[in-house]
Amino acid sequence: MTDDVIEIDAEHMRIVEAVLFAAEEPLDLANIADKLPADVDTAAIVEAVRAKYEGAGFNLQRIGNKWAFRSAADLAHVLQKHVVQQRRLSRAALETMAIIAYHQPVTRAEIEDIRGVSVSKGTLDVLLESEWVKIRGRRKVPGRPVTYGTSDSFLSYFGLERLQDLPGLDELKAAGLLDGRLPPGFAVPEPDPDSDPNEEPLADGDDGLEPLEMDLPDIDEPAVAEKETGL
Repeated sequence: MTDDVIEIDAEHMRIVEAVLFAAEEPLDLANIADKLPADVDTAAIVEAVRAKYEGAGFNLQRIGNKWAFRSAADLAHVLQKHVVQQRRLSRAALETMAIIAYHQPVTRAEIEDIRGVSVSKGTLDVLLESEWVKIRGRRKVPGRPVTYGTSDSFLSYFGLERLQDLPGLDELKAAGLLDGRLPPGFAVPEPDPDSDPNEEPLADGDDGLEPLEMDLPDIDEPAVAEKETGL
């Protein structure tokens, strides 16, 4: 008994190639499917395109739940003769970035609790401007603080397909990024950003940049006693 083989239409592959090539940003399967005839197995066509360019000078790469053409990683030295670093992230920004990556979704207060020191608004602003970090939603607690997480740009820059591909404890030790004298039971968290029931997405019109206006209960003003005056 042999497995069924899905026959891929060459014209459908050409459509997917054109759509992805012209896209300014990575596309998910739903956006790609909009350009194809109905009842077409979009995932199978995308996989066929990925296989077609495997080993070529550019590849179809998965970035989170989206797809985009990218130059082959092993040819980076050919394309970049001079690397200019416009802004160097501070130690505080790097530590904050790592906490967000591994603990997301995470609030500013939670970041401060993990780091043990306060996090300035400027540090978070720098990470938001880099587009590696984004405001995800709000925590379901009093005050409704915003939650932070990484973006698809973060995955793309570091060559990750998904957050679960972040280096683990052994890899971080081998790279010299962790002290060998770690406390017993120390572990690197495994990011699972879609499993937090205490987070909800931003509502329409809420960009997360301003605190929510809380509805305060109506409080009756104290009655003013009338002063009797005598003659």
